[in-house]
Amino acid sequence: MKDRSLIKSFNNAIEGIIYVLRTQQNIRIHFLAAIIVLMSSLVLGVSRIEFMLILFAISLVVSAELLNTAIEYSIDITITSFDPLAKIAKDVAAAAVLLASINALLVGYFVFFPLLSQITSSFFQKIKEAPIHLTITALLLVGILVIALKAWAGHRNFLEGGWPSGHSALAFSAAAAIAFIGNNIILTTLAFFMALIIAHSRIQSGVHSWPQVLVGSIFGFLVTTLLFQLFYF
Repeated sequence: MKDRSLIKSFNNAIEGIIYVLRTQQNIRIHFLAAIIVLMSSLVLGVSRIEFMLILFAISLVVSAELLNTAIEYSIDITITSFDPLAKIAKDVAAAAVLLASINALLVGYFVFFPLLSQITSSFFQKIKEAPIHLTITALLLVGILVIALKAWAGHRNFLEGGWPSGHSALAFSAAAAIAFIGNNIILTTLAFFMALIIAHSRIQSGVHSWPQVLVGSIFGFLVTTLLFQLFYF
């Protein structure tokens, strides 16, 4: 009986994975990314410890997504009308998936970037020699500060509307980093031109007002400039 119960539990778990693969787009994306990363690990020949870190990161993301789906279904079964506490529970579960995904991205970056830089062309070698770590830190810091500012302002939807414009902040943060790294007037002009297009699209779509976009743009530029002034020059 115990053996049959164990086999049944195992089969139920497999059925759960199959169900989410059939019905949930996010989990399919995670599985596809996991396959690509695992195949890349075999091709590039990562070390045993690095492979263990990759497996842990993949398992963490998939587990968080499965728990998120389970929580959403459990809430939908018990609640038929809108409940702010139910929304908070779903948002927190989604936040767990987001943090696990960010962790996986960072693990992938630190594992694969040194390997790729050894076998790629001089273009990628030039990128390696540039302060890429400082650029990533600036983008992450700007994103975190934008979320903090929107939370302080009481805005709940961090991707649409509110003070300041996160898209504009990240766009001008990236443009500033390109300006400091590239030291090329044409590349810098193109970077800021693209940032302006992104900022203008937020106003054109009605998601943000022009003051929100202006504040976001200045904020992203100043934070990135400050980091490069402190640690690059």
